[in-house]
Amino acid sequence: MNIQKRVAAIHDISCFGRCSLTVALPIISATGVETAVIPTAVLSTHTGGLTGFTYRDLTDDIEKIVDHWISLNLRFDAIYTGFLGSFEQIDIISKTFDRLRSEGTMVIVDPVMADNGELYKIFPKDFPSGMKKLCEKADVIIPNITEAVMMLNEDYISGPYTCGYIESLLRRLGKINGRKAVLTGVSFNDEELGAASFDSETGKISYSFARRIPGYYHGTGDVFGSALTASLINGLSLEKATDIAVRFTVGSIQRTYDARTDIRFGVDFESGLKELAETVLKR
Repeated sequence: MNIQKRVAAIHDISCFGRCSLTVALPIISATGVETAVIPTAVLSTHTGGLTGFTYRDLTDDIEKIVDHWISLNLRFDAIYTGFLGSFEQIDIISKTFDRLRSEGTMVIVDPVMADNGELYKIFPKDFPSGMKKLCEKADVIIPNITEAVMMLNEDYISGPYTCGYIESLLRRLGKINGRKAVLTGVSFNDEELGAASFDSETGKISYSFARRIPGYYHGTGDVFGSALTASLINGLSLEKATDIAVRFTVGSIQRTYDARTDIRFGVDFESGLKELAETVLKR
């Protein structure tokens, strides 16, 4: 008898604009995984390129949700976190890992806090140190290059990169949690963009690239992280999961680019869910 897997997704929820929980919930669920959620905040839209949005902080509700789950004796195969808005939330989620984790629970942390060489303006300069401590508890971390260098206390340099530089970053990232790291935003030339993965246990480094598509698209990090999480929970290797996540994300961007829709509203991942499910479950 196959027992359905269950993941706890801990993210904010933007009521419009494809990111965070409105991305994680459908993507992971599409691969047959039960997806429970802990919303850390509710916004009318995401904040990238949109103004006038509403915001409600749900920090005070997180521990109450966890208390109730524990009273129900719920067990989780994975815990997946994304954007956390404060040091207080980082501290609460760190404790949540301890409370919800059981033998075999995979903890996946996407340290969402920066991009293109800059820390998001809502965060204080020392925020990366707090996120690094959370990553120390993870089995898999998914930083982009900006987040990686900030957690490693290094200066940001723009790509294209050398193989030696990327592999040096990966090995040092692997020391943060002693397990697995996936680095996004990797490029060795101007034509391709992708991700690299590192398994500390085996020492193996793998790459996955796709053709670079013009433009900047909101929410793609969440699309990638959710597809990666779905693949890992379904038992795929880190290398295979990374490749699936790259191709699913790029496919979502390509559909959006071809449709010429407003890129502020996120990418069309929905049209690729059937293919994603078939790819993940085909193993």
